[in-house]
Amino acid sequence: MTFLSSADDTMAWGHSLAASLQPGDVVALCGQLGAGKTHVVKGLLDGLGSNEDVTSPTFSLVHEYQKARLPVFHFDFYRMTSEAELLNIGWDEYLDEPGVVVVEWADMFPSLLPPHAQWFQLEVLPEGGRRVTALPAAPQP
Repeated sequence: MTFLSSADDTMAWGHSLAASLQPGDVVALCGQLGAGKTHVVKGLLDGLGSNEDVTSPTFSLVHEYQKARLPVFHFDFYRMTSEAELLNIGWDEYLDEPGVVVVEWADMFPSLLPPHAQWFQLEVLPEGGRRVTALPAAPQP
């Protein structure tokens, strides 16, 4: 469990996570609106050596970042309504790419993530700041 007191801390945590990532890794981020999921991805890309502008793919569903140590495929499941919709945009093909797949709102369709996915829960704390908890497996719906 890690406590983060600011957006900069959240990005720094993502930056540190990037050091361990390898081709084929999947990072599953869970947490309410405003928990810091996109800030984690910003830090992760910075940690992979990218200076690309990172935004949430809420409306586009996926953003691809190619200017880093590893390509990053950034998904947001928030507006997805079914597993079929996700499969129709090529989800399976992205999992076969030699890059890193990062998913915001991954807990909406946990059965589509591979068993080796790294799961993290981000929580907004009542007194301010965030808490990140590594989960041993996908959260149960």
